[in-house]
Amino acid sequence: MRLRTVLYLLGVLTTLFSVFMLPPMAVGWWYGDGEITPFAAAFAIMLGGGLAVWYPVRGRLPEIRGVDGFLIVTLFWVALCLLGAVPLMLSDRPHMRLVDAFFEATSGLTTTGASVLSGIDALPHSISYYRMQLCFMGGMGIVVLAVALLPMLGIGGMQLYRAETPGPMKEDKLTPRITETAKNLWIVYVALNVACAVAFWVAGMDAFDAVGHAFSTLSLGGFSTHDASIGYYDSAAVEVVAGLFTLVAGVNFALHFLAWRSLSVRVYLRDPEFQLYLWVMGILIAITCLALYLSGTFPLWESVYHGFFQAPSIIADNGLVTIGYPAQWPIFVVLMLMLGSFFGGCAGSTGGAIKAIRFLLLFRQSVREVKLLIHPRANFAIKFGNRTVEERVMTAVWGFYFLYLFAYCMFSMALIAVGVDVMTAFGSVAGCMNNMGVGVGETASNFGGLNDTAKWLLSASMLVGRLEVFPILMLFYPGFWRR
Repeated sequence: MRLRTVLYLLGVLTTLFSVFMLPPMAVGWWYGDGEITPFAAAFAIMLGGGLAVWYPVRGRLPEIRGVDGFLIVTLFWVALCLLGAVPLMLSDRPHMRLVDAFFEATSGLTTTGASVLSGIDALPHSISYYRMQLCFMGGMGIVVLAVALLPMLGIGGMQLYRAETPGPMKEDKLTPRITETAKNLWIVYVALNVACAVAFWVAGMDAFDAVGHAFSTLSLGGFSTHDASIGYYDSAAVEVVAGLFTLVAGVNFALHFLAWRSLSVRVYLRDPEFQLYLWVMGILIAITCLALYLSGTFPLWESVYHGFFQAPSIIADNGLVTIGYPAQWPIFVVLMLMLGSFFGGCAGSTGGAIKAIRFLLLFRQSVREVKLLIHPRANFAIKFGNRTVEERVMTAVWGFYFLYLFAYCMFSMALIAVGVDVMTAFGSVAGCMNNMGVGVGETASNFGGLNDTAKWLLSASMLVGRLEVFPILMLFYPGFWRR
């Protein structure tokens, strides 16, 4: 383990991302809400802290090994969540304790969207914007953006990219150079955010809300500028826009880039994971709309647009909600969508959870096992498109699937052990670990009523879900720390 490499990069990354404190300061100045000082202090802390970590180990630029990348990513996420909590602790509106501020910052950066705040409508514009910006930063992965910047300093970033990028096939790149890959992904991400903001504005939001909800929607982050979330607008147009861009955000951004480069939608149609994603979304949206109508919850048209928005918002782990969800919706629909949140979006999307590609590979592995029972001596390969999936990949998928569900059960049991009721515990961990943000029971509308220990546990579950278990689990393996 190269401690110097880790410290060097943590210092550089923290210094680089101190600039993200500047936009909220500008928003605070523009609206005159008096909340500039907390962000100025956070900027100084991040800039000064980053330089203090980097300066003693400056000099020859380090080489990054694979294990270093995982450690850097994990430490950087934890450090950034702590630093991201600083403005919320220093602000007068709201003035939050460490546990609450860390929960809120972690929720934003991991694009979970779970909140301990109430009275969101009355928050200063700078704080509201900052919460949405946390989602924007975490959406494509802060470290992936850093990969695009670090080569300018002479530092390679492939190991960071592999540690940050979701999905089982992390070696795939869009371009020969990893820097270009990261840049292209961010160009697509920013372009879609602009398109989403314009669409929300046309649908009836004011400019501030349109930009904020675009950040939240494309990142699948779930934060809103209103306590009632999307339900505040009670607008079919707004929900249709949110539903469409949620579906877009749940797709592998590499496909968006390749489709844009080739000016063809065939890239999507040829991708097996995208096909499964559409099938699952289509079926669950249809069931949701039908259940809402047959249960008498909404009239036909309202059932259609509420279901079209809410189903993908929960399944793809966005977490924005419409009128009455989940308290006033049929319990069947709520539980179905909560289970659907484990599906998530595609690998390479901004969503969390297990991902469509893993379910596809597990299904094909199960089919292969059935075939082997019938033909024990046959050799059946698992295909993904025209490619044969390596056994190493399948082993990793099975390992991830087991560890993910095991971690889910352990976090849920831990919450029960600290006094949370069973329904709330399992629903809250599903909302946080899947990075979906909507709980069940006591956390259906807000997580603020939980005790401090439960909030720390759920914050940890968000990070485990966002980093997909392995980078954090590696830190507890003794062999990881041996040179």
